[in-house]
Parts: sequence; C-alpha cells; structure tokens
Amino acid sequence: MVSVDMHATRRLARGGLLAMALLVQPGLVHAETVLKSIPTQYIAALAAPGATSGTGAESWGLWQVDPGPRGVPLGSYKTLKAEGGVAPAQWKFDGADWWLEEHGLIMEQPEFPLPPGRYVVTGDREVTAILTIHSKGNDGAQRWELDKGATLYDVTHLRCRSARYTPASGNSCSPEKAQASAFPVEPGGPMPPVEGCDKQDYEVLIVIGMAVEG
Repeated sequence: MVSVDMHATRRLARGGLLAMALLVQPGLVHAETVLKSIPTQYIAALAAPGATSGTGAESWGLWQVDPGPRGVPLGSYKTLKAEGGVAPAQWKFDGADWWLEEHGLIMEQPEFPLPPGRYVVTGDREVTAILTIHSKGNDGAQRWELDKGATLYDVTHLRCRSARYTPASGNSCSPEKAQASAFPVEPGGPMPPVEGCDKQDYEVLIVIGMAVEG
C-alpha cells in the first residue's frame, strides 16, 4: 500500500470532499441519501476490472487503516519470526496466509468479510462512486454493485498493489523466498510470484465516506 506523506493525505482529503460534493449534486443520488466523510479506509476487492456489479463480495476484505506504514520489510522477516510473528504495529503474521504490498512490505491481513453497506470509493483518479455491498444471501454469497456505470477499474487505486500468498499443495510458502528485486511493482501491474506459494492478486479501492439513508 502506498505510504502517503502529509501533503498527499491532505490532497486526497480535499479531493475526496470535492468528489463527495459532486456525488450529491441533484440527480446523482437519491435525495434522501446522506454522504458521511470517514477516515480513509481500503477495500481489497476481487472481480473483473470491467465489471460494474457481481457476486463474490463475501471474499472481499477491509483495512480500516493504511496497512503500508504498518508493514514489515522482507529483509526483516527473520526478526518478525523471532518476535513470534508479532509486528511492531502489533498485528500477527500468519505463515499460512500472508500478504505483500507493492514495495515488498509484509502487511497485515484485511478484515474478512467486508461488512454490508454503501461505501464512497475512489481510485484517486477521475471517478468516485458509491459501492453497495449487500448482505449475504441464503447461499452465503454477497452481491455488489457500483453506481452510475462505474467499473471496478475506475475506482481501483493503481499505485496500491496487494496479493495474498498461501502454501501450494505440499510446499513451504515463506516470505524468505520472495525476491526483493521484484519490487516496487509498477502501478496496475501484477504482484510477483513467490516460490512454493499460490498467489491471489486483489484490487485496492480507497474508501473516503459512507452513504446512508437520511
């Protein structure tokens, strides 16, 4: 995850407020919808970039704080192990299910599942949209949808890359086997493979607010 400086944080906050102001222009949302600004959060999403809606949101996660500054460099993995897997930011490393971000930082897992709700999301580019996450159906699946024809790509923060690594069948999957030379990952690019691991890339959406009924 991109670690932002104070100026970037203020720029994102100003941009988020402007985007939310545009969203509440007449005709863009229902009159009874209220948009509430929240501290920046991040969604880990799995869907086709061009999709505007779908199922599978039960496999999406949420970071309530930026995991990048709380991450551990690959070169410090041995120290992390020596500390019983407890990172300086007090999150616990899971050797059977671990995450990397675009600079090669081992980061904490997001919270699963993503709670149902209406999230104001952006990729910090041109598009801001309301993402609706529905409650689970009887089959355990959760539907999602973006308003106004926005696609998942439109609200993906391309500079934030993230992937989940789990052991491939019969193999050892460890950050020790990750190649530091593969980082940083270019914006929008795939995260690098790690020997012995299955990899799942997730798209990262920036959450700047919540939409609620007034």
